[in-house]
Amino acid sequence: MTERKSVAEKIDILRKEKNAVILAHNYQLPEVQDIADFTGDSLALSQMAATTDADIIVFCGVHFMAETASIISPQKKVLIPDLKAGCTLADAITADQLRAWKKEHPGAVVVSYINTTAEVKAESDYCCTSSNAVKVVKSIPEDKEILFLPDMFLGAYAAKVTGRKLHIWPGECHIHAGIMTRDLEEMESEHPGAEMIVHPECGCTTSLLYQNANVSAIGNGNGGSNGNGNGHVKFLSTGGMIKHVSASNAREFVIATETGMLHPLRKANPDKTFYPAREDAVCRFMKMITLEKILKSLEEEVYEVKVPDATARLAKKSIDRMLEITA
Repeated sequence: MTERKSVAEKIDILRKEKNAVILAHNYQLPEVQDIADFTGDSLALSQMAATTDADIIVFCGVHFMAETASIISPQKKVLIPDLKAGCTLADAITADQLRAWKKEHPGAVVVSYINTTAEVKAESDYCCTSSNAVKVVKSIPEDKEILFLPDMFLGAYAAKVTGRKLHIWPGECHIHAGIMTRDLEEMESEHPGAEMIVHPECGCTTSLLYQNANVSAIGNGNGGSNGNGNGHVKFLSTGGMIKHVSASNAREFVIATETGMLHPLRKANPDKTFYPAREDAVCRFMKMITLEKILKSLEEEVYEVKVPDATARLAKKSIDRMLEITA
């Protein structure tokens, strides 16, 4: 504990000396979240950092998140403590693959999940997040074809809720894809009074949606009843999970997403009990960043993530279009 505290103290001193802000995604290690200036969803973190006067952003997340921070705050130096912290979902489609897909569907509107590379965002018309994907899709004229990428479960969710026909790229987050309906059924059996909170990237999303006839109750993607019709399954982004749980009268929750999410939920709600839908839903890329790597990142100002200006301009347009709709 003494050595860990020493590292934390050094980080605190350096961030002040270098006018740095530390961001930590909700899936990061607990000690990384605890030392951060801001924790939350990837886009929200980049937006928070942009409002500060910090010269340096240390992004404790995965590579595409640091790219987004660079796009939104090009005047700041953006660092990621481990360059190997990638994302299987972002890697599911390249800019070349997207360009080829667009050629197959001339005139189609491209909606890209925020979990994509800067180059893919630059080839897109709109970005979206898990909390606003439905709203973005609904905003597009009904006579337009829509290419939705890269997450097939979030795409299926948006298609079902909106009633729109979407062309959906067959990508997935390997962690979320592994959370299946049977996992929730087992947890429901063990904890019958618990609310089921499901991230729409999960492999169980499609089957849960089609089990429920009253899909319109899900609304804009910020929650709704589902599953077996008893109204205790909610589809929420990680940010939405924190808001919902704090307001809920339930005392127990099953959380279907990466297990790092349990830490901020427990921290904000010490009087409530949380269970992971799967104990092994652990992203090794998210867990690559440690306090020691954060310290090195601040000391040596490594590893910088900088998006080329031309790519950043185009990528920012797709983000701005999303924000205009969801503001």
